[in-house]
Amino acid sequence: MAFDSTRDMTLSRKAMKAELLDAETELQLAYAWRDQRDEQALHRLITAYMRLAISMASKFKRYGAPMGDLIQEASLGLMKAADKFDPDRGVRFSTYAVWWIKASIQDYVMRNWSMVRTGSTSSQKSLFFNMRRVQARLEREALARGEELDRHQMRQMIAMEIGVPLADVEMMEGRLSGSDFSLNATQSSEDEGREWIDTIEDDGVRASEIVETEHDTKALRAWLVEALNALNERERFIITERKLRDTPRTLESLGEELGLSKERVRQLEAAAFQKMRKRLETRSKEVHALLA
Repeated sequence: MAFDSTRDMTLSRKAMKAELLDAETELQLAYAWRDQRDEQALHRLITAYMRLAISMASKFKRYGAPMGDLIQEASLGLMKAADKFDPDRGVRFSTYAVWWIKASIQDYVMRNWSMVRTGSTSSQKSLFFNMRRVQARLEREALARGEELDRHQMRQMIAMEIGVPLADVEMMEGRLSGSDFSLNATQSSEDEGREWIDTIEDDGVRASEIVETEHDTKALRAWLVEALNALNERERFIITERKLRDTPRTLESLGEELGLSKERVRQLEAAAFQKMRKRLETRSKEVHALLA
């Protein structure tokens, strides 16, 4: 930690000593990078405005991110700005770079605020960085008027003030209400307290469901065997060869073996299925009668 602080201070002092570019020099460097891909010009341009990146990074320390990481993200934003800057537009590079630096830092802060994604839309981003400030101001103004706002009124006013949907305000309020907690943390201060992860419902198959499924499968298998045994020998042979083999036999091959036509084998198969269906329906009615 001490090493990081010393490194940040060294980087800041180095940035403060960098040259200050006038508009004409800045323009020449921008053209050299854009048209000739002159890396020395790019390095000089970025070095000159590193103090701007560090200054903007320091404004986001209150979000708990390490200053070194914030400076790194600000530097990335600065490099993106240099790469996309068009000197023909007549805008100073510093003015253009501010947007890219800020966007890079904000994206980093939001990515690392919580393991749960905090937000990605422009309205959610605006809420993340402005909601607390706007809420505090609205509370002060309401107090000055002698009014007391409930939570719903406050959310509506925040949504109107920032120009975002009310649903986004409600979502962001929940995200900002507290930090992440480990699921392995105990619910109480006692050593033997139950962990929070124990309160999460298991989305797997329950033991009772497994037992019921096994019972039903066993009963159905017994019914099928009973229905199959109710057939005569030829019908049972046809059903076995047509439906219970890994590779079902064709009607034609069975007809050749039994000395029957293919159509006759099909008729016998259909008749056997009808017998089995009636047997199973009878069993089903008996079960329903017992459960009624």
